[in-house]
Amino acid sequence: MLLRGKTLVVTGGNSGIGAAIVRAAAAEGANVVVDYVVRPEDTDEIVTAIEQLGGHAVGVQADVTKAGELHKMVRTAVDTYGRLDVLINNAGIETRTGILDTTEEDYDRVMAINLKSAFFGTQFAAKQFIAQGDGGIVINISSVHEDWPMPGNVAYCVSKGGVRMLARTAGVELGVHGIRVINVCPGAVATPINQATMDDPEQLEKLRSTIPLGRLAQPEDIADVVVFLASGGNDYMTATSVFIDGGIMQGSVGL
Repeated sequence: MLLRGKTLVVTGGNSGIGAAIVRAAAAEGANVVVDYVVRPEDTDEIVTAIEQLGGHAVGVQADVTKAGELHKMVRTAVDTYGRLDVLINNAGIETRTGILDTTEEDYDRVMAINLKSAFFGTQFAAKQFIAQGDGGIVINISSVHEDWPMPGNVAYCVSKGGVRMLARTAGVELGVHGIRVINVCPGAVATPINQATMDDPEQLEKLRSTIPLGRLAQPEDIADVVVFLASGGNDYMTATSVFIDGGIMQGSVGL
């Protein structure tokens, strides 16, 4: 098993990509801490399913926009399993608003969930890794939009641009401690964040037509890459981004 004996924390771990990561990591032997804010019943269902298969998981209700809650999340991992090996900053939202109609409230919420949480989550995890003395890994679930503009979703793009530089700068700063920081950047994924598009056959076909592989990613496609990165089998990789987008960023109309 790739993750036997390792302890992982996954923010936003009870739905979408986060839930797929939790299940995949537990299947590879990890002890998993499932962070959530709402729908505790979903967390309970995931934890129960993992335990019934002989795995180890625990839920923790922590609002990732608050530094104190992030600290509680890290402490839950250490108090329950004795250590922390991997933090996966997965929680994220978008508003699908442009520069002219994004409100201050919209902006602040997107930045708090997408960027502030990753920043301070990385800080607290890094301090724990340093205290343990044997390194660790931070994996940020970013987006192709850390590098690729999406008109009409500007706050989201700005937040992911910040996550891009968080990985690069924190990865450089923390390398001396044996701590690595890597971004995973999905393209279009079949999760609730894209439900409106998936429910509209015309819009869904339009999106598919822009993806060279011809389909949206499934959450498991992203989780498989995260498990590989968390396994440490790539221990010379840091301060960089891995794109999983079906080729969408390289698409061309051929004109």
